Amino acid sequence: MKRWIFAITVVLSGLALAACSSAPAPAESQGKPVAVEGGSYTDISVSELQTMLESKDFVMVNVHVPFAGDIPNTDVSIPFDQIEQNLDKLPAEKDAKILVYCRSGSMSSIAAKTLVRLGYTNVLNLSGGFNAWARAGLPLEGK
Repeated sequence: MKRWIFAITVVLSGLALAACSSAPAPAESQGKPVAVEGGSYTDISVSELQTMLESKDFVMVNVHVPFAGDIPNTDVSIPFDQIEQNLDKLPAEKDAKILVYCRSGSMSSIAAKTLVRLGYTNVLNLSGGFNAWARAGLPLEGK
């Protein structure tokens, strides 16, 4: 009888541990990694950017040309094809978090690839650009 109770206790303990370890992780958006030559950058959504802006700890760069407006809290505008010539406007630390965006996402993808090629390791790209931002009903500045 003692062996039988011991066996049931072991089985129930194992089930309890398995249930705890298979619990889903908290819902945190991680974006979508994009592999490029030299590393990767991360595409993020408008909702992810909104969450990030609540405790902004990154440099936000508008890379669209010609200028067509900024998402609020933009730090600097650098044309997508002039990133390398304007590194003085970006953090010197290669692990600094830098978010780039443009109108639709194509110019910022090029800028993100350039930053990765230059050794930056924490590059984010707003998927869909400020068009996606505006479609979500969010404001643009300086338009």
